[in-house]
Amino acid sequence: MRQWLKNAYYFFFRRYPRQSLAAAALALLWYAFCLPRPLFDAPTCMVLESRQGALLGARIAADGQWRFPQIDSLPSKFEAALLEFEDRRFYRHPGVDPIGLGRALVQNIRSGGIVSGGSTITMQVIRMARGNPPRTLWQKAVEIILATRLELGATKKEILALYASHAPFGGNAVGLEAASWRYFGKSPQLLSWAEAAMLAVLPNSPALIHPGRNREALLAKRNRLLLRLRETGYIDAFSCELAMEEPLPEAPHPLPRLAPHLLDRAYLEYVRTGRARQSRIRTTLEEGVQKQLTGILEFHQKRLSASEIHNLAAMVTDVRTGEVIAYAGNVIGAGPEHGEQVDVITARRSTGSILKPILYALMLQEGEILPQSLVPDIPMQLSGYRPENYHEDYDGAVPARLALIRSLNVPMVYMLQQYGLEKFHFNLRKLGFSTIDQPPAYYGLPLVLGGAEGTLWDITSAYAGMSRMLQHYTAYDAQYDPGDFRPPRYIYPEVAGGGEERLLQPAPTHIGAAAAWFTFDAMQEVERPNSEGEWERFASSRRIAWKTGTSFGFRDAWAVGVNPRYAVGVWAGNADGEGRPGLVGTLAAAPVLFDIFNRLPGDGAWFRQPYDDMARLAVCRNSGYRPLDICPADTVWAPASGINVPPCPYHQLVFLDAGGQWQVHAGCEPPGAMQRQAWFVLPPTEEHFYKARYPEYTPLPPYRPDCAAHPSRPYMELIYPKYPTRIYVPVGLDGKLSKTVFTAAHRSDTATIYWHIDNEYVGSTHTFHSFELNPSEGQHLLTLVDKEGHRLEQPFEIIKKPGN
Repeated sequence: MRQWLKNAYYFFFRRYPRQSLAAAALALLWYAFCLPRPLFDAPTCMVLESRQGALLGARIAADGQWRFPQIDSLPSKFEAALLEFEDRRFYRHPGVDPIGLGRALVQNIRSGGIVSGGSTITMQVIRMARGNPPRTLWQKAVEIILATRLELGATKKEILALYASHAPFGGNAVGLEAASWRYFGKSPQLLSWAEAAMLAVLPNSPALIHPGRNREALLAKRNRLLLRLRETGYIDAFSCELAMEEPLPEAPHPLPRLAPHLLDRAYLEYVRTGRARQSRIRTTLEEGVQKQLTGILEFHQKRLSASEIHNLAAMVTDVRTGEVIAYAGNVIGAGPEHGEQVDVITARRSTGSILKPILYALMLQEGEILPQSLVPDIPMQLSGYRPENYHEDYDGAVPARLALIRSLNVPMVYMLQQYGLEKFHFNLRKLGFSTIDQPPAYYGLPLVLGGAEGTLWDITSAYAGMSRMLQHYTAYDAQYDPGDFRPPRYIYPEVAGGGEERLLQPAPTHIGAAAAWFTFDAMQEVERPNSEGEWERFASSRRIAWKTGTSFGFRDAWAVGVNPRYAVGVWAGNADGEGRPGLVGTLAAAPVLFDIFNRLPGDGAWFRQPYDDMARLAVCRNSGYRPLDICPADTVWAPASGINVPPCPYHQLVFLDAGGQWQVHAGCEPPGAMQRQAWFVLPPTEEHFYKARYPEYTPLPPYRPDCAAHPSRPYMELIYPKYPTRIYVPVGLDGKLSKTVFTAAHRSDTATIYWHIDNEYVGSTHTFHSFELNPSEGQHLLTLVDKEGHRLEQPFEIIKKPGN
């Protein structure tokens, strides 16, 4: 052989030196680039992992195979079993094992057929990469050349990882990771010696031997490998005996489905769009928290399904980092017939009352109210819209803070009108409410009551941003980071953050620290009705600022809660939008919210009071506005912007007779005989409801009979219709217009009001001033007159309701 090579060298290189060099160069060039790029191009599963690397779920590959993305390294037990079974000299040969090839040749000659290929693991990698071509001498020669090339360009560990990631393991399981989850329901790092040995022998004959058939042959093959591992010293005799007693797995296990909706979302947002560099997506989810959240939702879904409420969704955000640590877009137990596949976290749903705290905080921030400022709570019609409270009663006037705590609709709509619909709409967009994408007029004043659609993602994000900003205010030396209001993220950062530059500013971008603190302080006391309709408070093991919401038609129930560490959002309802009578935030979503918070770790800490953004202000004790000189005043902590709150509109100076029983004026009483006194006076309609709720309220004394009433002080007010308006009246079954109820208020509890339509007397009311009238279609004039001659007129128009 040596002489033959020498003769060939002299023949070619001496006779054809240039051609020989060119051929050698071409051969080297081919050798350098002979490996396919990439080596494997088969589609892989999209895999979703927790921040610790635990498997949360996976999507099967496009070719129907469970083929996980390539792993970086092998578990020690599987590597030992694989090398003992397939290639003992793997770390000592250059990709080709002459001893193994020689042994295989002898075995094949003796048997008269191919019984052994003598392939190394490196050669098997090449064979798999080339699509497992027929076993011929030519193919074997190609594998030998390509294997040596692979050894030059990859480490031994990388070659093992290639083999373990692409070897067939029976059925549609390809690769060690997929096989470990399918056969044993666990990560490869947790395999026992028996399990590792079984997986090591499977790729040798995957079409013939796998757990679905030929179990005796598979068991015998596994046990022979375990005995060899004992002989080589990898395991001791006792461990070997225990391993051989382990049974083979039965039917394949389903893969984990801990976050199926996030799996689909990540696929659409990162894998299909090419934003992810690989199909293995590592998320920010905490596996333990995710499991607890899933369990809580499954428990409550069983409770709610008795009321035909089938779907629940929830998410938990780490306030400090903005990372989502638990994500359940729906309850899998709801079933396909109830839309369990719908990811409600990203779905557009009516917001209900969940935006009320944001309006309250914005008005505090801009100095339009203080927490105790009275706002009207009376029947009213604003810009053609007539809001109603949940229980359809009224307080007359209520502190803004209490209006938020009790989630009263009428005061909140009034506050929105005072604040400005356009300005509120603009700030909601700035806070990240991406689904509020129509002009302000499209939503109108119902915007604060659920007239817009939001997502659980945006809602939870907004409250998390308020919490984050409030905590950072002190840490950043009373400055603000606009980046505190940002969307959550669920993709684990490849490079750890820290030390990034912050563009701090002295003024808040959205809501200031003091406004957020007072809002959260009120949200701690949010109340809910129990089954008997009484008001009681939720109890919790820690302090939580929380709010619920219920959409029109009882289609969506919301609950959102924050503390310094977490922001939690919950939605309950039916994915198809079907409303149910018991589907209200306080009954359906709030219990879920508190169960989640009670399972989260925490020390019960609360937000530090941001004194740098506060001031000690004098406020009127009765009205909660900045005091007049005649107001009884208290000094309280308030947002620094509270200095701009208007003065008290309710206190007046009145003059009484010497006995304090009657009002008088200079025309009927000598000035020296009059008492000058400050009096808290509400407008007649507000007073009408307020004094029924608050018995301590003292109405103004009437004027003495010999004194004319003060011309600037109204004695009567219409509750409905309050303003010139069109009244749409349906037609009854008899073809006639239905009746309309007109309502008025009078300062005197014993007053009699005489009612006139178009100057024709129609009747009178005493004490309770509601009158059921049936005016004809067209324009009319309503006139009210009391015994003292006080007169009130109001034009209105009756219109037949369309469609009747």
